[in-house]
Amino acid sequence: MKRIKRWLRIIMPVVAVICTAVFTPWAIVWGWIAPLPAGVRQQVDEGISRGLDGIIVYVDQAGKPPAFYAAGWKNKEQKIPADPHALFKIASISKLYIAVAASKLVSSNQLSLDDTLARLLPAVAGRIENSDKISLRILLQHRSGIPDWIEDPEFPWTRSLTDVNEVLELVLDDPAVFKPGLRYDYSNTNYLLIGKILDKILGYSHQEYIKKEILTPLGLNHTFGLLRDVDARQVVSGYYTEHKGDVKMLDFVSPGGSMVATAQDVGVFLRALNDGSLLDDKEQAVYSSVYEYGHTGLLPGYQSIARYHKDIDAVVVQFVNTSGGNTWTVGEVMYNRIVRILSR
Repeated sequence: MKRIKRWLRIIMPVVAVICTAVFTPWAIVWGWIAPLPAGVRQQVDEGISRGLDGIIVYVDQAGKPPAFYAAGWKNKEQKIPADPHALFKIASISKLYIAVAASKLVSSNQLSLDDTLARLLPAVAGRIENSDKISLRILLQHRSGIPDWIEDPEFPWTRSLTDVNEVLELVLDDPAVFKPGLRYDYSNTNYLLIGKILDKILGYSHQEYIKKEILTPLGLNHTFGLLRDVDARQVVSGYYTEHKGDVKMLDFVSPGGSMVATAQDVGVFLRALNDGSLLDDKEQAVYSSVYEYGHTGLLPGYQSIARYHKDIDAVVVQFVNTSGGNTWTVGEVMYNRIVRILSR
């Protein structure tokens, strides 16, 4: 037995090294061992050599003017170079704007975090399990247990669903994944429902409220609620490794994933959210109790990361118009390397 234990102590580290070499994606290995380039510009250029079609990076670091970087293609079929000021589908970064809007309405007593889904949307209450126990707070925190429509096998990825209710139908009458509040489990359905709640409380589109209360005060003139609201020629083309050609015109209308913006507009919004200038003290208290201060986004052909890094007082936004395969890993590794460059 002692000989076996001694043998295991010798062989297991070797097995671990072999497994790491065989199974660890090379994009991660690159992130670990490759020396950092001289600057962000060189890092962005390097990302194209890693299989990404186009990259946009916006950096707002305290004490320095905002910096813009782009490489690759805005539209590779037409050979249009990447444009750092182009519009981009920001996918789930949209949830930050909805969470801010909800926090403002709670702060002004137009909503309560303890209001239940059954009370707020009685029309769907009978078709969503535990709707009498799922509060607005739980929806905002992704702790509802409601299935995610994006995981439904019937979701038509190759065509656009232009009606939010069509998207919601995918999960209505489905059993809950878990009891409300039991754990965190990210579900896009939560924010679809919050969007519908805001529309009902306001009596008009929550995107109009976001424009009035968030975008206009910050001077964000290049942020839009839906793809259909903009000239498609201004939007970066998207490429998915499992699909041939541009997927830009696939329109995702579900609240929390539908917005289109420039990297700079996202960066200005994120700076204001993190430095306290966007929300008053009461609104800030509500927001900090329910949601996060940075986000990622992923749609076919589009991936995005927007975060504030307190240690270097910098907002870094990265857009990549390629998805599928290991491109998310490549994009995430590249983002982390950019932050390391800024931290030097």
